[in-house]
Amino acid sequence: MKLSAFIIANRSEILKEWDAFARTLFPASTGKSMLALRDHAAQILEELSADIEIPQTAKQQADKSKGIDAIADDGNSAAAIHGTLRQYIGFTLGQVAAEYRALRATILRLWLKQITSVSPDVAYDMIRFNEALDQALAQSIETFTERTEQTRDTFLAILGHDLRSPLGAISIAGQYLKKITVGTADTQSAGARIVASASSMTAMVNDLLEYGRTQLGGEMRINRRRADAMKVCKAALDGAVAAHPECVFELKIAGDGDNFEGDFDGDRLQQVFANLLDNAFHHGSAERNITLTARIEPDSIIVSVGNFGSIIPAHKLQAIFDPLVQLTNVVTGSGPMPGRSGLGLFIAREITLAHGGTIVAESSKELGTIFTVTLPKFVPV
Repeated sequence: MKLSAFIIANRSEILKEWDAFARTLFPASTGKSMLALRDHAAQILEELSADIEIPQTAKQQADKSKGIDAIADDGNSAAAIHGTLRQYIGFTLGQVAAEYRALRATILRLWLKQITSVSPDVAYDMIRFNEALDQALAQSIETFTERTEQTRDTFLAILGHDLRSPLGAISIAGQYLKKITVGTADTQSAGARIVASASSMTAMVNDLLEYGRTQLGGEMRINRRRADAMKVCKAALDGAVAAHPECVFELKIAGDGDNFEGDFDGDRLQQVFANLLDNAFHHGSAERNITLTARIEPDSIIVSVGNFGSIIPAHKLQAIFDPLVQLTNVVTGSGPMPGRSGLGLFIAREITLAHGGTIVAESSKELGTIFTVTLPKFVPV
């Protein structure tokens, strides 16, 4: 009997055998009903049987094995729904893969019992079956992963939103302690540290909110209006000095001209430069100043932030703009910087792109590490 027909004809026995096998794979899942363990197994078997019978050329088979032109899935296949529900009830990705391993072993073991010889047709059926099962597994993994990422991003967005209020209260308390008329020099110093820490935490919370918005299908919103980019640079620099008083920040104006006006979202641009300055502080050398350099071109404004510290390898220069990527500690050379979210450069890139600009990084022993933001002055008509 062809394998596709065998799967349908022996569906009940396959599910029974698979249930028994699944119980040995999930000893920690005794609280979940076995009905839940196989909620879409019957439909998956039907889809596997149908997939095996779909005609395909040698080229189509080769392409499918490489993931090229795979069967389109809109998320409504039994395998796709299976992956979503497995994530929802708390399975791990390893358990999902183990389920499919169990299903593969069960079907082949039962089918091969009634095979007397391995003919070319039998071998072809096995190849097609494995292709179909791998396709179903890929669909389950894809929806499982999408659901996991969505859950994570929703959690980060909620966390960032809920942290704003207590951070605001901490900042106000710190500002009060900084007042000369309130207490001693020690309380003023403590207040300054509280304000600086609250400022850093607020920046990370803002990054979390922006990340959550972009990852959950939203867009990086900007409100263009006439703004002076130089004033934005100075505001970002003032914020960096307040947050990191132990560091020396420099503002440099390169070239001729003093008109830095353009159609920008000033608040968003300040976030870009603030993130770059904060990144420079955490990954720079304490013995070298951090510089923010601005210059004017006929149709654009170019702002760069430079620091000296550990050199970033060329192959990592683009990856550092990806979300949740963290650079290593410049002091120890191993592990991420403590307290860093890994979102600052990602947010800076997204805001820059929303302005129609570009952001690039370069790193060398002679020049240090420099992030350069190029922004068109006006929106193209």
